[in-house]
Amino acid sequence: MEAVTILLADDEAILLLDFESALTDAGFLVTAVSSGAKAIEILKSGAAIVGVVTDIRFCQPPDGWQVARVAREIDPNMPIVYISGHAALEWSSNGVPDSIMLEKPFTSAQLVTAVSQLLNARPARAPPSDA
Repeated sequence: MEAVTILLADDEAILLLDFESALTDAGFLVTAVSSGAKAIEILKSGAAIVGVVTDIRFCQPPDGWQVARVAREIDPNMPIVYISGHAALEWSSNGVPDSIMLEKPFTSAQLVTAVSQLLNARPARAPPSDA
């Protein structure tokens, strides 16, 4: 299986390293950033991102809700995993459809399972057209 790239956004350095390590150990390539603005910049750059794991609350806007909305504008089937210690109750009203919310603290296995579950549920991509 070909490794896929997950965009990981969290502004807590220790957690960012832990989450990046868990995803890398599971065989994913990871692009890790510490702000919503940087996450959106990478998404808009056309980088080959196939899934997003984002904290919800960053020190400065935009928040993780906005990161996910931008990701879904780019790819309506983009797997989104929200991670937060504070905003889980807002998920039903602010989260994008077919996403997963993990409340901090959670285990590395829970993170890897959530990402894998969404990637496996994703519709197959159509091959590029020659048109």
